[in-house]
Amino acid sequence: MRQIGVTVQIYYRWRREYGGMSREQLKRQKELEPENTRLRRAVSDLTLDKMILAEAARGTISPRQRNF
Repeated sequence: MRQIGVTVQIYYRWRREYGGMSREQLKRQKELEPENTRLRRAVSDLTLDKMILAEAARGTISPRQRNF
């Protein structure tokens, strides 16, 4: 592990996560990671928008906050 410059903990975490995968599965997972990140961000943004709209519907936003 010293040869590749990773700690023992990282090595075993990688082994646990990727140990049983074929090369094609690893490649596909790496391709999906950016899309997964993008989708998580979209869900987070939409959840925040929903919370803001719910507060506005209840009238809990103060007048100062309404002046963006």
